[in-house]
Amino acid sequence: MAYPTVSGPYGLVPINLIGGQVFAGATRQIPIGSGETTAIFYGDVVNLNSDGNVTKLTTTDSGSAVGVFLGCTFVDPVLGLTFRQYYPGALTNSTMTAYVQDDPDALFKAAVCATGTTTISYLNRTDVNRNAALVQNPGSTTTGNSGVAINNASNTTTTLPVRIIDTVPETAIAGYPGSYTEVIVKWNFGVHRYYNATGV
Repeated sequence: MAYPTVSGPYGLVPINLIGGQVFAGATRQIPIGSGETTAIFYGDVVNLNSDGNVTKLTTTDSGSAVGVFLGCTFVDPVLGLTFRQYYPGALTNSTMTAYVQDDPDALFKAAVCATGTTTISYLNRTDVNRNAALVQNPGSTTTGNSGVAINNASNTTTTLPVRIIDTVPETAIAGYPGSYTEVIVKWNFGVHRYYNATGV
């Protein structure tokens, strides 16, 4: 179905920076530890482990983040340098590198889902400037895209990972100010690793 109908969650997609600054597509290259067991998909939220390697953030309502995963590379023994939309997990390879949008001022577009499901839900204009949890759905090995979404129940809990900055007008399912199936979010205060005073 054509946009603006949203058929399912797709992770966090960087669109620009707070204040309307342009996102130029810059990423930081961070190693993926050899043997990392958890798959990481395009649009998944990631953090750093104690070895300085990237790992998928699996919590929904707490935790620290270093950014959003936007693909990876590694040297395949047969194919050579290989680019992947997602990291499948459990690869034993010392050359794996994740591409991470790590700007703490980044804004992301994301779909809204109910807790524990891939069913598209909505948030309202009245939810703007409130906090929200993530919905941690599995990614797709067909598309390589994340299944992460924004929880459809916002509140003022300070430990939640994202702040709702805006709604996506094209996805209104009722008249303005109405309800929307996509929102724009940023990292909540203290969640992003670079702005968090606690070290790994």
